[in-house]
Amino acid sequence: MYLEKIENVNDIKKIEPEHYQELAQEIRQFLIDKISVTGGHLGSNLGAVELTMALHLALDLPEDKIIWDVGHQSYTHKILTGRKEGFDTLRQFHGMSGFPKHRESCCDAFDTGHSSTSISAGLGLVMARDLQGKENTIVSVIGDGSLTGGMAYEALNNASKLESNFIVILNDNNMSISENVGGVSKYLNNIRTADSYLDLKEGIYNALLGSDTGNHVIKGIRRLKSSLKTLVIPGMFFEDMGITYLGPVDGHDIQAMIHVIHAAQRVEGPVLIHAITKKGKGYGPAERHPARFHGTDPFDPATGKLLHPKTEPGYTDVFSRTLCALGEERKDLVAITAAMPDGTGLKRFGNLYPDRCFDVGIAEEHAVTFAAGLAAGGLKPVVAVYSSFLQRAYDQIIHDVCLQNLPVVFAVDRAGLVGSDGETHQGIFDFTYLSGIPNMHICAPKNRWELQEMLRFAVDFDGPIALRYPRGTAYGGLAEFRQPIALGKAEWIYHETEIALLAVGSMVKEAEKVRELLIAAGHRASILNARFVKPIDEEALAEACREHTLIVTMEENVACGGYGEKVLESMNRQGFHNRFLQICLPDAYIEHGNEEILKKELGLDAEGVFQRILEALA
Repeated sequence: MYLEKIENVNDIKKIEPEHYQELAQEIRQFLIDKISVTGGHLGSNLGAVELTMALHLALDLPEDKIIWDVGHQSYTHKILTGRKEGFDTLRQFHGMSGFPKHRESCCDAFDTGHSSTSISAGLGLVMARDLQGKENTIVSVIGDGSLTGGMAYEALNNASKLESNFIVILNDNNMSISENVGGVSKYLNNIRTADSYLDLKEGIYNALLGSDTGNHVIKGIRRLKSSLKTLVIPGMFFEDMGITYLGPVDGHDIQAMIHVIHAAQRVEGPVLIHAITKKGKGYGPAERHPARFHGTDPFDPATGKLLHPKTEPGYTDVFSRTLCALGEERKDLVAITAAMPDGTGLKRFGNLYPDRCFDVGIAEEHAVTFAAGLAAGGLKPVVAVYSSFLQRAYDQIIHDVCLQNLPVVFAVDRAGLVGSDGETHQGIFDFTYLSGIPNMHICAPKNRWELQEMLRFAVDFDGPIALRYPRGTAYGGLAEFRQPIALGKAEWIYHETEIALLAVGSMVKEAEKVRELLIAAGHRASILNARFVKPIDEEALAEACREHTLIVTMEENVACGGYGEKVLESMNRQGFHNRFLQICLPDAYIEHGNEEILKKELGLDAEGVFQRILEALA
């Protein structure tokens, strides 16, 4: 009823205050109905409904700016800016993104996708505003999970020198994807439970804010380093940095949130609003299982059960089980995750070996250098991380791991196209950014069996090594091809003449289909399972060049710096001048959409590769 009235930005201001809660319930039901069909981020969005409504009621968009950290909690924001119809194609090819996108709306002030960036971006917008003499409000919304990332503190430290208004809202639900860990979580939990002085604190700020005298008193309080201040004002960590702290406030109380946002707008300097919310609020299954409903596939809204549950193990499952078995065999084996124990499959290892499994929070840079320290101390660390998140720790891989040639295993999950999360999450750059690093080694399995064997090889290997595997069901084919893993050695699957398909990892499965199409068209084709991208098997490549007229490389990585470029460079260096065809992803950011659709559009499916080979032969 009230949701129907929201067609454009600021339409929420036409709703009477007594109907805010009804609108909030309608938004929640809308989200449940839509996400149950398309899949998407549910728990985080259900928890941010009232907070988002309060922002839209207190601010004047698009003149005022909201920067959403990560951005997976911005669905209500999209509804309130006139994008309800887009939810029918949420995260689908050519449909609406699950993250803020400026190309979708001028109300999306900054494109986000990874965590802990919003305060830095917001501070940049503040300085741009001030330098241009504008007076609009800038708000960065960051979760307590993202506050475990070091970049957030770098930005807070920088922001503390501001003398103009900048609002940071800490959306505190005690969760990132999995339950938060570490000192920040403990500190915020102490604030959440400090009810004894909450009324006093709110009374002080409410009485003082808004007048010249009150603002001077607040500045005096902030400068006062006394035990009395510590007793009566929570959020001392932020206050001691020079950031005004307001809260905790109930993030589901719309009027209270509007009031505190207006109060924050009057502060001449950086101000942090600490809002307490509940992830998954209003939907029982999401409240009980927030990690499961962080990002969900289509489900039955009545029960919360997935409509298409997994029947075959995924690559992450295979990795998880194999690592647990290795943990029993090797007492020096340790595992590290950056706030992703469920997503990376380390939860099982952590349950079996709690003293050897470390969740460092959303801090990939720290995770890698921490792993380097563990290796330097005589242990065998495995860093389990998504491909698109590992790139956040590039300097640490170079400087702290590879420079010292330390035996760290990088289990690079979600490599290649990952689909619905889009540009910020596609794992299509890791061959490129890892292969240029001296001492790094890179391998990719063709199926579930090879993943097991490669992980064992990697754990035994005395140096930095990245094991790259895709999202989704682990391929069970080609089980009869089990040549032992050897450093830099490829594996012939089919050894014939004319066309050589040199495929990496997930593309070996696609190469099988391409070979069948070529045979049906009267051609002969071999398949060489590359296995290693660094070092490549130059001996096998030379053999392929001597026996075939056309060399085809197949990979789920961008062209620049990928496997194909390395093969071509080796061919030139060895003096081979065969026809050459590089099947890879374009040097571009790939939008969201089903992986199979994306492969077809990009010419990486079997039919597309087959047609390109026919063109090359012609």
